Amino acid sequence: MRWSESVIRREFEQRFQSPPAFVVRAPGRVNLIGEHTDYNDGFVLPLAIDRAVWLALRPRGDRQVLAHSLDFTGSTTFTLDNLTRGNGGWAEYVKGVAWALQESGHRLRGWEGVIAGDVPVGAGLSSSAALELAVARAFVAVSELPWDMAAMARLGQQAENEWVGVRCGIMDQMISAAGRAGHALLIDCRSLHTEAVPFPAGTTVVVLDTATRRGLVASAYNERRRQCESAARAFGVAALRDVSSAHFEAECSRLDEITRRRARHVVTENERTLQAAEAMRRGDAEAVGRLMNASHASLRDDFAVSSRELDIMVECGQSHPACLGIRMTGAGFGGCAVALIHREQTEAFTSTVAARYRAETGIKPVLYVCAATDGASVI
Repeated sequence: MRWSESVIRREFEQRFQSPPAFVVRAPGRVNLIGEHTDYNDGFVLPLAIDRAVWLALRPRGDRQVLAHSLDFTGSTTFTLDNLTRGNGGWAEYVKGVAWALQESGHRLRGWEGVIAGDVPVGAGLSSSAALELAVARAFVAVSELPWDMAAMARLGQQAENEWVGVRCGIMDQMISAAGRAGHALLIDCRSLHTEAVPFPAGTTVVVLDTATRRGLVASAYNERRRQCESAARAFGVAALRDVSSAHFEAECSRLDEITRRRARHVVTENERTLQAAEAMRRGDAEAVGRLMNASHASLRDDFAVSSRELDIMVECGQSHPACLGIRMTGAGFGGCAVALIHREQTEAFTSTVAARYRAETGIKPVLYVCAATDGASVI
C-alpha cells in the first residue's frame, strides 16, 4: 500500500479517537553509485526516493512510548527510563533511536503513534534508516528539540550499530535526513559535507527489485567491513578513503588476495563516485552510466557481494537500448539494482526488462520508477 499524509492521519484517528499532533515522514534511498565506501570514510551518491516511513503521533504526559506498526500488525510499549533489548524486529529500531538520543544527552518525552511504510523491507532501499529517521523526527517534535540533520543521522547510525547490531555506515541515515528533491546528494562520509547534484536532462532512475532478500546481520556485511579495516591498517591509514589508486598499486602486494580485492573495490569505487558527480554536473549521462556499469563489475568480482539474480537483472537491463547504466545497489547478496535510463523509454524498459528477468529466473520482479525527494520532515 502507498501511504500518504491523509491515510496515516486516518489510521491514527481510528486507533486513538483523535487527530495526531504530528505527522512525520522519512524517505528510503537508492544509491546511484558509491557502494561499501561509506564505512570506509569515502564518497557516496544516493538519492532519497518517493517511498518512505510515515509516523503519526501525539505526545504523552509521561515517558512511555506506544508504537503500533501497520505493516507488521503489532505494537511495542516501553518506558524511556528502562530501555532493554528485545528479540529483534522493527521495535528494536524504535528503542535503539530512543537509546541513542538519550545517550547523547537529550531529554525525551513519551509519545504514542502509528507507523507505516512503503519502503520494501530487505530490498537494499534502507527501510531501517527511514524508520530510524522517522522515529528521531518524532522524538524531536514531541520533545521540542532542535533538528540537526547530520547529528540525527549519526544517532540513527549509532542505534543501528550499537543497539541493533548492524555495523552500517552513515550513508543511509544521512540521505534519509538530508535528501533534496530532484537531486542526488554527494556525501563525504568523513566530514558529512553534502552537495546536491542535478540529474542529467532527459534521464530517470529505475529501481529493479529482484524479489530476493538477505539478512544484513547474518550476511557477510560485517566480514567485508573487517576486511576493509584490515587493509587500511596495512596501508597505515585511518580508512581506505585515504588510499589513491597509485598508492594501492604500489603497495597492494602486502595484502592477501582476498583483502587486496576488497580494498581495490573501495579505492576504485571512491574514484568512480567523484567522477560520476562531476559527469552529472556537466550533464554527461553516458559517462555516469559507464561508471555505474563498472561499479557493478567491481562489486561482483572484487567485493563479491552480488548474487545470481542481481547479475541477471543487470544483464537484462544492460541489454536494453534505454539503459545508460545499471548496477546492484545496497549491501548486496540480494535486493535491488538501480538503473539510469532515457526517460522517454521508461515504459518499454520496465516492461521488457521485467519480462526477461522473469523468463530467466522464474521470479517476478518489481520495478519502481523513482523520483528524488526531500529528507525527513514534519508534514
